[in-house]
Amino acid sequence: MLRAVHAGLLRIFRRLPPAWRLRVVHVLAPTFTVGAICVIDRGDGHVLLVRHSYRDRWGFPGGLLKKGEEAADGARREAREEVGLEIELVGEPTVVVAPEPRRVDIVFRARPDGDDVDLDALRPTSPEILELRWVPRDDLPELQHEAAGALVALARATRATP
Repeated sequence: MLRAVHAGLLRIFRRLPPAWRLRVVHVLAPTFTVGAICVIDRGDGHVLLVRHSYRDRWGFPGGLLKKGEEAADGARREAREEVGLEIELVGEPTVVVAPEPRRVDIVFRARPDGDDVDLDALRPTSPEILELRWVPRDDLPELQHEAAGALVALARATRATP
C-alpha cells in the first residue's frame, strides 16, 4: 500500500513544472548551509591559522557562501576579507558534510598569490578575526572541529589521488 502511494506521488511530482518541483524539494528536504574553508600553505610547511572572535580554538580562513556565489569565489573572498590575502586555489576541493549542524564545507588547498607579499606582516582585516599565525603543519594547536575535519578530508583526498 505505502509503495503504491509513493509511486503515485512520484508520478504527480514528475508532471509538475520544474519550478514547482524545486519548491516541493525545498519544503520537504532538509536545508544545509554551505561554506568554504581555505587551508593556505606558504610553501615552507607552515599553514595559516586564524582565531575567530566567536570561537575558542584555531581555524582556517573561510565562511559561509553568499547566495548565488561560486565556492571558489567565496573561498578567495573570505581569505581577502579576513586576512587581506589574495590566494591561488590549488587542485580540486574536497567536501565535508556535517549532518548534525546541517553544514557542508567545501575545503580548498591554497597558496598566497604573488611573490611580493610579506606573509609575516599579515594582520586580521575583519572584526571576525582576533589574530592569525603561520604554524608548522606538524605543530598545530587545538583546532576547531571544522578545521580538523577539513585537514582529515584533504588528507583522505590526497591519499585517494593516484
